[in-house]
Parts: sequence; C-alpha cells; structure tokens
Amino acid sequence: MNIKSNKSIFLADDDADDCMLFEDALREVCTSTELTTANDGVELINLMESNVPPVPDIIILDLNMPRKNGFECLDLIRKTKQWKDIPIIILSTTGQEEMIKKVYEQGASYFIQKPGSFMKLKQAISQILDIDWNNHHWKPALKQFNYQY
Repeated sequence: MNIKSNKSIFLADDDADDCMLFEDALREVCTSTELTTANDGVELINLMESNVPPVPDIIILDLNMPRKNGFECLDLIRKTKQWKDIPIIILSTTGQEEMIKKVYEQGASYFIQKPGSFMKLKQAISQILDIDWNNHHWKPALKQFNYQY
C-alpha cells in the first residue's frame, strides 16, 4: 500500500494564500489525501473536538496565528489523551533556532520552514507523507527535526 494514500490532514494557518498554496501542492503530490483547513488555533481545536471530520492522521501547524497560536495548540494537543500521539508538523516562516528548539521540546514531530517555491513545498509535503507515522515512534534528534530542502 502507498503510505501517502488516504491520509487525513488538518492544516491550521491564518494566511489564506498559504492554505491555498499548500492545498495545490498537496493535490499534485497525492490526490487521495483529505485536507481540512482551519484559519486559527481556536478553529482547529473546535474541529478536533467535533470529531467531524474524524481526528486527523497528521496536523500541520503554523506558529503565528491569532486567537490561539501554534505553540498553544501544540501544548493543548500534546496534553489531550486522545490526540497526544497525532503527528504534528510545524510549518512556519520562522527559522529561528530558539523557536525550533521550543516546538521540539513541546513535542512537535517535525519542523519545516515555509519554502520559497512551490516545488520545494511539494518536496516537503512528499517527505511528510512518505513517513509511516503509525510505525514512527521515535523522535528525531534536534539536528534532523528541522527539514532541510
């Protein structure tokens, strides 16, 4: 079975253009992946609490969002029993080492700095989808945590 198939991804990002770009890149990488978007952290948590759609296979979080930012969402998700094992990928414009270290310590699964090109975004998404998260129970070292394209 193709690891990329039939995944459910929740994307929380307040930038509508970034959401559209992510969706376009995702569709080119894998058409069978279901994407649900939230405009901020409050909307993301509300979606997850409603269980419609079902709990995602992967959560993609922007850090800088209004109402509830990525750090707050990450913290809440990791402290919630039924969500704590969902892979969380941070996709952010920041490349600051202290921010990367903070989300690493908070329990994020992977960090990707928002790429400057559509092709690099597709590569990053492909990398995320290639990981078999069901059998990926180890945490990478901090050096391997930050995706380099």
